[in-house]
Amino acid sequence: MVSVVENKELWDGSYRWTAAGDEWSAAWGSVAMQWQGTILPRVQRFLPTETVLEIACGYGRWTQYLKKHCRRLIGVDLSGECIGACQKRFAAATELSFFTNDGVSLAMVPDESVDFIFSFDSLVHADSKVLEGYLSQFKRALKRDGAAFIHHSNNGECGSYSPRRIPKLRYALRMLGVLEFPHLRDLSVSAATVEQMAGRHGLACVGQEIHTWLTRRTYLDCFSVIVRSDSARAHGGNLIVRNPGFADEALRWSAVSAIYS
Repeated sequence: MVSVVENKELWDGSYRWTAAGDEWSAAWGSVAMQWQGTILPRVQRFLPTETVLEIACGYGRWTQYLKKHCRRLIGVDLSGECIGACQKRFAAATELSFFTNDGVSLAMVPDESVDFIFSFDSLVHADSKVLEGYLSQFKRALKRDGAAFIHHSNNGECGSYSPRRIPKLRYALRMLGVLEFPHLRDLSVSAATVEQMAGRHGLACVGQEIHTWLTRRTYLDCFSVIVRSDSARAHGGNLIVRNPGFADEALRWSAVSAIYS
């Protein structure tokens, strides 16, 4: 598991941010291709809207697109470096505000003020304590019929005695090509645990896409759509879909990007 302290040390210290986070979109060919091809089709039903809360905004890789679909955006991140970068990058956009938090607090967000909570390719590194800490505040922050789209780890779906949980064995199996690289996905989080967390805090998962990220065999990640349990959106149950071809989606958009770049 990667703790809040370790995450802060990495993103606010040892990581160089040489491409301002855009390097993580390389598999799609560009940040724009990843947004247009992978993210927007999954969140467009919630946009445009009044107020967006972006958790773990980084250097603003997705902020630059989200701001076009809302009247107000609040960005939070545990990295002071990231928040400083966003404040500089979007200095002319008075409808955007950015806050450094402790890796879990949303105290800066007024009650029932948010229409859409978004986090992509960041909370995959968060452990179950962090995820539950955030989810415990969603009902307070969301308007009654608001929604959240959260990208998180599904690595915890592995069994308790999985070789993934034994560091030396995990390393040996990766060297042999038996295990795929886990992309720093937390082992304490899964689609099922997030659904349970939501239920404990007056929320409901209404859709979960469990997918392979950039691996081929391992369902490392999940996109969870979460709403308040008293929302009109909460009455259809949780639709769970497994997507084994997510990596191919990235490759297709990378090929398109190569044609027009």
